[in-house]
Amino acid sequence: MGDPYPIEPVDVPKVQTKYRRILSPIPHPDSVPILNRLRQAEPQCVEGQPPILWDRAEGSAVYDAWGNQWIDFSSGVLITNAGHGRKEIADAIIAHAQRPLLATFGFPHEVRAELVELLRMQATRPSDRVMLVTTGSEAVEFCIKLTREHARRQGKLGSVLVSFSNAFHGRTMGSQMAGGIPAFKEWMGYADEHFVNVPFPDGGVRCKPEENDFASFERSLRQQGIDPARVCGVLTESYQGGNSSFAPAAYIRQLAQWCRQHNALLIMDEVQAGFGRTGHFWAFEHYGVMPDLVSCGKGISGSLPLSAVIGREDIMNQLPPLSTTSTHSGNPVCCAAALANLKLILDEKLTERAARVGKIMQSLAEAIMKRHSSVIIALHGKGLVGSLHCVKPGTTEPDPTLAWEVIRRCVQQGVMLFAPVGYAGASVKLCPPLVIEEDALSEAMSVIDEAFAFVLASRKGN
Repeated sequence: MGDPYPIEPVDVPKVQTKYRRILSPIPHPDSVPILNRLRQAEPQCVEGQPPILWDRAEGSAVYDAWGNQWIDFSSGVLITNAGHGRKEIADAIIAHAQRPLLATFGFPHEVRAELVELLRMQATRPSDRVMLVTTGSEAVEFCIKLTREHARRQGKLGSVLVSFSNAFHGRTMGSQMAGGIPAFKEWMGYADEHFVNVPFPDGGVRCKPEENDFASFERSLRQQGIDPARVCGVLTESYQGGNSSFAPAAYIRQLAQWCRQHNALLIMDEVQAGFGRTGHFWAFEHYGVMPDLVSCGKGISGSLPLSAVIGREDIMNQLPPLSTTSTHSGNPVCCAAALANLKLILDEKLTERAARVGKIMQSLAEAIMKRHSSVIIALHGKGLVGSLHCVKPGTTEPDPTLAWEVIRRCVQQGVMLFAPVGYAGASVKLCPPLVIEEDALSEAMSVIDEAFAFVLASRKGN
């Protein structure tokens, strides 16, 4: 479908409300030279987001340098749970930069100790250990390494890691092998038989109805010739990121029991889901289970690159000193940002706020789905995350073009969304900062509703 966001200013109706201000063509003409410089210097694989040159962001608002203002429904891809540009986080970053203490490799420093202790307090077991790394992919890779080492020590030869169809676990090779999106693995040129996928129980939107039952998990392993005794672990996102899809709670509870029965580790990928986003501090709390390992990131710092693995003491302590290091693990500036961010989430009770305000967003999103039921097949999500699954009228066939058109219209009207995600790239993702004002949330949802109506009316007119 070509470039979904050509860098060409479009004249749009002016908008001026308490939370939105669009006073110029979008993108602003003066931003085009800079956008073109980026396109000339960077590979095209990093393109595809709305061509808005961000100048600053505060709370739930994003600004360009020319007076335009958006209600942010991206959270910088689910990073800024505590809000953009929080003074407490900025002050912590500045303090460590001015100390100066900018890099420490694996050497100890006090803020690292404070951070891992605080993370440990949020963990599922008081004895859990915390490993700080840099990205979500790196955290997932470390979980894979720990899981395979655990299997090796148990004498499980040729061990298999099970994950789910449509899953996304990162961009590095191991995380993409574990992922469940075939197109993301084509570049490898081969499949690794030690990674297998089973159908994800999304409620019957993309999976078959019978696949929502845990019996489907065992049936899929049998069909692929996988002996449960060979399974070293099961890796799943607490909710599947692109589609915001949660599995049935009973399914996950049976999965946890199956893992215990077969001495396989249960790994929950919370990189996108954690830190209050869904109305629980960890999204896996919705299931009432206790995973062996948790990978987390994104919302951990509200700003700078940092991630972590939290897990059972015996699993985390398998590897000897110096066997797993990371150049920027526990970077002092990133740790300072994360510590300030987590204190905001806890002190301001943003998890509880996400549960309360999330009910408003979910209700408004459900109303949008009902009004446009011919082209929205489902709404998935909890708390302040959701996805509207777009389909071609009256079918179950994904419609990524509709999703693009709706997002483009929203951005032109002052609501910032990132590019469509999920199955076939046809989901409109809703994920504002957890501090978003209730009237700003309602206003943004009205814009999204209007965008669906506008795009559908335009199609009829053509």
